[in-house]
Amino acid sequence: MKVSQVIPILRIFDEAKALEFYVGWLGFTIDWTHRFDDNAPLYMQISLNGIVLHLSEHHGDSTPGAKVFIECEGVREFHKELNEKQYKYNRPGLQTEPWDSISVTVVDPFMNRLVFNERLHTDTE
Repeated sequence: MKVSQVIPILRIFDEAKALEFYVGWLGFTIDWTHRFDDNAPLYMQISLNGIVLHLSEHHGDSTPGAKVFIECEGVREFHKELNEKQYKYNRPGLQTEPWDSISVTVVDPFMNRLVFNERLHTDTE
């Protein structure tokens, strides 16, 4: 088996709140949206710097409260940028982790958590 990409599906309940959080605050862009009709639940893809997420209002797609762990670089800068925006509903901290990393955890309006994790040392150091 060869995996080309893993895309988490996160449950959302309110399109406006999801857009405010993911696009307005975190800086994701909307790649595409889909509805079977005007009165159907939203399904959409968003992305940011190589992170791809699917957000779904469909009741069977996922359960609120998921956690997505994202290995990345530039966590300190991302943390600073998020807090400078002074988002009313979330002011994340910068955590030093026991696994020689720093992380920033954000919680969306639907209790899904995104953990942005940066290793402080690599195996070659």
